[in-house]
Amino acid sequence: MSLCATASREAAEPLAGTAATARTWLLVEQTGPWGAKALTASHLDPALGRALETAAKGTGVRVALIRRPGRHADRHDATRHRLFLAHTAPGRSWIRTTTVADPQTALGLDFAALGAGEHGDLWAPYTGEPLVLVCTNGKRDRCCALLGRPLAADLAAAGTEVWEVTHIGGHRFAPTLFVLPYGYAYGRTSLSLAADAVAAARNGRIALDHCRGRSTWDRPAQAADLAVREFLGEDRADVLDVVHTDRLLPQAPTRSQGPSPQAPTRPQTPAPSPGSTSPQTPKPPHDTTSRDTARHDTAVTGEEAPAWTVTVAHSDGRAWRVTVEQRADGVPAPASCGAPLDPPARMAVTAVTATEDSTALSG
Repeated sequence: MSLCATASREAAEPLAGTAATARTWLLVEQTGPWGAKALTASHLDPALGRALETAAKGTGVRVALIRRPGRHADRHDATRHRLFLAHTAPGRSWIRTTTVADPQTALGLDFAALGAGEHGDLWAPYTGEPLVLVCTNGKRDRCCALLGRPLAADLAAAGTEVWEVTHIGGHRFAPTLFVLPYGYAYGRTSLSLAADAVAAARNGRIALDHCRGRSTWDRPAQAADLAVREFLGEDRADVLDVVHTDRLLPQAPTRSQGPSPQAPTRPQTPAPSPGSTSPQTPKPPHDTTSRDTARHDTAVTGEEAPAWTVTVAHSDGRAWRVTVEQRADGVPAPASCGAPLDPPARMAVTAVTATEDSTALSG
C-alpha cells in the first residue's frame, strides 16, 4: 500500500514552514467517528459545524474537533463537550477551557477578538500540562489513522494530556503533533520526540527537532523563525517574534537592446526595536501574514516563484532579516494518499542577516 507519509519521508521533504496557520484555535470535543470534513461529517450538528466555519472565516481562528484517544464507538449519547480556546502569539499565549452540554454556545464567541488574542476573561484559564494534539482522522487521510492513532494511544498511556484532532495540516508528515500553548507543530513524530516536545513546552521552550513551525505565522515566517532559532541555538518559546513580512516582487525581464533597470523589490523596512510600531497600515496584533495570499503548499516554478524578506526580532533587541524563497525542486510526491505526484512546494531560507554588526548565514 502506497502511503504519502512514506513517499515524503523517502524524498527527505523538509518540514520547516509547513504548519497550519492560525493565531487562535477553537477545539470542540466530539466523540464518535469523523468524516473527511469533520465539522459537517460527525455527530456534531452539521448546521453548527457550517456556522462555526463561517463565523471563524477571516478572523485568525481555526476550528477543529477533538476526542480522547481510544476506540470511538458510533454513539450519539455524549452529554458533555470539553471546549478549548488557545492563542499562540509569542508572549501572549493562553489557553481557556470550559465544559458545556450544548456546543452551540460556541456560536456566541467573539471570533474577531479571539483571533486578535483578546479572551475577555472568557471561561476558565487552563493550568494543566501542555495540551498535545495528534491528527488521527483516517477519513481525511489514511496516514493520519495508521500512524497517528498509535502515537496518540502511546502518549495517553504515558500520562500525556493528549487529544486526537481532526486536522492540523500536512498528512504526508504523519504522525503530526501540535503542542499548546505555544502552537508549534511537529512532523514524523516518534514517541520519544513527542515526549521531548512536551517536556520542552512544560519549561517554556520548544524542541527544534522535526519542528514544522509556529501556527501564529504564515509559512514563510514559520521558516524564518526556525532558521533564526537554528542559527542561534535558541529554544526559548517566546523570545523570538516575527515583526515584518514583505513579499519580494519578481525582476522585470531584460530587454534585448541595451541595459534597462530591473523592477525594484519592495523596500525593506528597517527592523523595528521591540515594542515599536511599523509605519504600515495597522494589522491585528501579531498578524504577520504576508501580502501574498497564494497557497504556500502549491508549487510555483520559474521566474514567478515567490520570495519574502521576514524580519525576526529577539526580546534582547537583536533582529535579523531572513530571505525565504518558495521552491519546487524536490522529488515528486503526493500531498496526500491518492493525490497525483507533484514536486512539493518548500520554504527555502537563503539568507539570515543580522540588522546590526552584519552577520550572515547563506545557503
